[in-house]
Amino acid sequence: MSFVVVIPARYGSSRFPGKPLANINGKPMIQHVVERANEAGAEAVIVATDDDRIASVAASFSDVCMTGTHHQSGTERIAEVLNLRGIKDDTIVVNVQGDEPFVPAANIRQVAKNLSQRGTVPMATLATHIQHAQDISNPNVVKVVTNQAGFALYFSRSVIPFERSTMMQSGSPSDPSLYLRHIGLYAYRAGYVKQYVSYAPSALEHIESLEQLRALWYGDAIHCDIAEAEPPVGIDTPEDLTALLHSLK
Repeated sequence: MSFVVVIPARYGSSRFPGKPLANINGKPMIQHVVERANEAGAEAVIVATDDDRIASVAASFSDVCMTGTHHQSGTERIAEVLNLRGIKDDTIVVNVQGDEPFVPAANIRQVAKNLSQRGTVPMATLATHIQHAQDISNPNVVKVVTNQAGFALYFSRSVIPFERSTMMQSGSPSDPSLYLRHIGLYAYRAGYVKQYVSYAPSALEHIESLEQLRALWYGDAIHCDIAEAEPPVGIDTPEDLTALLHSLK
């Protein structure tokens, strides 16, 4: 199995401007992401950005592809990279977010392998069981519901599924681990990325601010495997990064 990793990285962030360049143990955040992708055994790793500051830093340790400023999602940015680099339609492409410095390399490999074993399934992703009840109602923790074969039925920032008997009485679920937190790693064939960006944006993706809902809106399957390695918490603010670094000491 061979696969390519593309890392969308943008400078602008309302809660953490310049996040991909934040210093973590003497390296910019984006360098840690590139290193995890290389550890995963990617055939190629490409940082995709529209910002000269990120590009100039990343060029010292990664292939960099400059993209337009008009993209609304990481997948749209990746589509431009695939066209600019002439990447073949049957290539497995893994989308690794530029603000995930501690993403386990095992999970990057896993999502690529998951797609490679799914025949014509266009997309694959990962999830993990939620451990803390407060995460279930946290809109920054994206939840996913799957069917018995592991295919996503829906992704939401809201509480899904809603455990009626318990939630109506106490407001808390009986067992948080019954809920799945979506991990923002995606694998798809390059040809499907081009198909995805040809779709008009859907109402659901705008309502939830979740780009994967465009695929479900148009009836495309997304297989969701349980992650082999527990992913770290997300880094949305400078305070999140400080807390995470403190926890690793």
